[in-house]
Amino acid sequence: VRRPAAAPAAGRLTAAGPGPATLPDVMTYYRSTRPLRLVVTGDAGAGKTVLALELLLALLDGRAEGDPVPVRIPLSRWDVERQPLPELLRRRLVESYDWPADQAADLVRRHMVLPVLDGLDEMDPPAADGTPDPTAPNATDVVQALNVYQRGRDAGPLILTCRTQHYDALAAHTEVLDAARIEIAPVATTDARNYLADRALGTARWQPLLDHLAAHPGGPLATMLSTPWRLCLTATVYHHEGDPAELLTLVGTDALDGHLLACYIPAVTRTAAGPERYSSQNVHRWLHHLTTRPRTTQAGSTAGAADFALHELWPLAGRSRVRAVDALLSTLTALVPLLLAWPAIAPVLVVVLTTANALVVGAAAFRTAEPRRLPSLREGSVRQRLLVLAATLAAGLTVGFTSGIGAGAVTGFAVGLVGAAGLNRYPTSVASPRTVIRDDMLYGLVTGLATALATGLLTTLVVRHWLGFGLASALTLGAPLGLSGGLAAGLLSGAAARRYGVFVLCSRGRLPLRLARFLDWAADTGGLLRYSGPAYQFRHRELEQWLSRHARSPIVP
Repeated sequence: VRRPAAAPAAGRLTAAGPGPATLPDVMTYYRSTRPLRLVVTGDAGAGKTVLALELLLALLDGRAEGDPVPVRIPLSRWDVERQPLPELLRRRLVESYDWPADQAADLVRRHMVLPVLDGLDEMDPPAADGTPDPTAPNATDVVQALNVYQRGRDAGPLILTCRTQHYDALAAHTEVLDAARIEIAPVATTDARNYLADRALGTARWQPLLDHLAAHPGGPLATMLSTPWRLCLTATVYHHEGDPAELLTLVGTDALDGHLLACYIPAVTRTAAGPERYSSQNVHRWLHHLTTRPRTTQAGSTAGAADFALHELWPLAGRSRVRAVDALLSTLTALVPLLLAWPAIAPVLVVVLTTANALVVGAAAFRTAEPRRLPSLREGSVRQRLLVLAATLAAGLTVGFTSGIGAGAVTGFAVGLVGAAGLNRYPTSVASPRTVIRDDMLYGLVTGLATALATGLLTTLVVRHWLGFGLASALTLGAPLGLSGGLAAGLLSGAAARRYGVFVLCSRGRLPLRLARFLDWAADTGGLLRYSGPAYQFRHRELEQWLSRHARSPIVP
C-alpha cells in the first residue's frame, strides 16, 4: 500500500543553493508537505545526516510560537518492543537536554517535539553478501511503529533518514505511510572540482586530478568522488602534502576508500591545531579499541548502536574485571574511616558499622551504574520546592528542640543541601558527554556531604547526650562514622562517575587516561567523531567499519 504525502517538486538544500529560485529549499519543502512526514534517502556518504541537521537548524531558526522543536535521535538505540515513540522522545529530552522528566513528558504529550530519526539503515546487520537484509526485522518494527504514530487524527510529524538501497529493500514489503520521500543527488563534477580547488594548498599538486575530472565528468573516478564524504576525505588527506594524482591509479571504490581512510587519521593528526599532540598511531589504536565496544541496541540485533556515552563504555575493559576492581576500590575507600575511629571508645561497634558500609558499597559496585543529576527545582513544581523546604525545616527543628539551635541549624543545612544545590539550575540546551559524568559526580558529592554531616552530627549527639560520654569521645566516634556514611552515600549516588573512573584505570595502555579530553579533541578538532547529544558517534560508518578491521594503522609515520 503506497500512501505518499502531498509535496512540491524536488528542491534545493538551502535557499541559496543551485537551481532555479522556484525550487524550494529543504525547509520550505518540508513545511509544504502534508502531512509533515519526510524520508531522506541517499547513498553512503551522500550527506543524509548533514541534510537532516540543516533542516533541524532551519526549523529552529524559523520556529514560531507553538511550533514543535526538532530533536535528533539515533535510531540504533530504539528498542521498539519495550519503548513506544513518545517514551523514546521523553527519554531523549531527559538524557540529552537535561529536562526534568515531568516537563519532558508534558512536552511530548502536547506534541511539542518533532522527532528527527537518523539511521534506519543501522538497525539491522547486512545479509551474508553485504547487501541490505530484505527482511530487516528491526527496521520493519520501526516503520510499523512510525505508521501508527498519530497527532490527533493526522499522521504524526517526523523526519527519517535511511540509505537508498536499504529503504528500497524495505519498501518491497513496508514503508513509512503518509510521508514524502526525497533522495540526495550526487555531487556534480563541476561542484566537486570547485570544492577541491577551493581547499587546495599548492594548486600544481592538484592540477592533474582536477584536469582528469574536467576531461572525464562521467568517468569512474568522478562518480566515486560524487559524495560529500569522499570529497571531504580527499581534501583532508591532500590538504598540506601528498600527490592527489595518485588517486588516478586506484581502481574501484574499495581501493579508493581504503587508501583515503588509511591516510585520513595521519593527515588529521598532522594538521589539527591545539595543545594536544596525539600521534597518528595512538589515535588509530584508541579509536580501533572503541570500535570493539559492546553495543546497546535492540534485542536480537547485532547491528549495534552507532553512538556511545562515557558512562556506557565500561564493559569494554571486561565486565567482570571492572566490577571486581570497582568493588575492591569502593570497599577500601569505605573502610578508610576505620583508621580514624580506631582510638574510639567503642572500636567493636565502629568496626561493625563501617564494615557494613563497606560491604554495601562493594556489593553495589556490581550493579549497573546509571547517571544521576541534581533536581532542577526552579523549573520544577511548587510542590517540589515546598517538600524540600519542609524536610529542611523538620530536620532542623527536630534536632534543635532536643540538642540546641546550633545542632538544629547544621542538621537542617545538611538535609536541605541536595535540594538547595539545584535551585539555580535550568534545563540546558544540550547535555554534553562530559556533563553527564560531571552531574553524576556532583550528585554523589552533594549526597555524600549531606549524609556525612547528618550522620556525624546525629551520632555525636546520641553518644554525648543519650549515652553520657564526653564531647571529645563523642566526636571521636561521630566524625569517622559520619565520614564512612558520607563516603558510602557519595560512592553509591555517583555510581556512573565512579564506574567511569574505574574503567579508565582498567583501560590503561588501550585508551588514554584523559579519555574524555581525547574524545572531545576527536570531535571538535580532528573531525573523526561527532556529538550525538550526551554521546559520541564516529563521523561516518565507513570510518568505524574500516577501523574495526585494522587494529594498527597501515601507514607508519
